Amino acid sequence: MSDRKNLERVVPIGVLAEQTGVKVETIRYYEQVELLPPPERTEGNQRRYGRRHVERLAFIKHARDLGFSVDSIRTLLKLSDNPELPCDQAHAISVAHLGEVRHKIARLRSLEKELERIAATCSGGVSACDCAIIEALADHSQCAHH
Repeated sequence: MSDRKNLERVVPIGVLAEQTGVKVETIRYYEQVELLPPPERTEGNQRRYGRRHVERLAFIKHARDLGFSVDSIRTLLKLSDNPELPCDQAHAISVAHLGEVRHKIARLRSLEKELERIAATCSGGVSACDCAIIEALADHSQCAHH
């Protein structure tokens, strides 16, 4: 086989899943929501994926690992597919997502402090009716309401 043929080799969905670390069901979902283009089909109607699918799926997986939404990924893919477009949307998407991540981190830090407070109230060894953790969970006065 020539090097060109190897680069364009088509594989079934199971092999694509194995190569990329993305589950078969997830690949089908990405096709359904049109993040991944439809694959070629064999005469037996089996999906066959090429290099462009592998590359696109790697892009999608990386974006999902970073927590981007499907809609954001759709826009980022459009920009990737049209490199002549300005990257203003990509910048706006990443800045907005960074803000969301920072908000989640702040909420997690608040959660951490509350759990530390609750955990410090009990050293175990008593019955549940005397447990300071159970009492603390019932006492909503210490909770930061969001």
